[in-house]
Amino acid sequence: MEQRLSLITLGVASLPRSRHFYEDGLGWTPSSASQDSIVFFQLGGIGLALYGREALAEDAHLAESGPTSGFGGITLAHNVRTREEVDAVLALAERAGGRILKPAQDVFWGGYSGYFADPDGHPWEVAWNPFAPLAEDGSLQLPP
Repeated sequence: MEQRLSLITLGVASLPRSRHFYEDGLGWTPSSASQDSIVFFQLGGIGLALYGREALAEDAHLAESGPTSGFGGITLAHNVRTREEVDAVLALAERAGGRILKPAQDVFWGGYSGYFADPDGHPWEVAWNPFAPLAEDGSLQLPP
């Protein structure tokens, strides 16, 4: 199996609310592949999809446990180029209706990060990592 992540799909309680958060609040542009039942965003070399939580659980043959049943064991990360950009992105997410989970702060691994939750509680880390800079195209460059 090749090392690749192609698409992250978030199960959401209200597709219109979540689309509004990402599109109008965060300023992301949906793909023309989006439909009434699913919204896609191109994120560099991977995609993010928003899909109804119950429909996603049914599609994966999983029991639906409710939209806010607690931590699902996964976080999403948005790395930025500067410390200051961490604060700006967290502020944007909060203005868009997100909830700050952890204000930006210096972290034990030498970077600067904070967390917000989208309207469905999906946690996003916003991080500046001086040890893994972003390429010009925005892709993460991990050390070999």
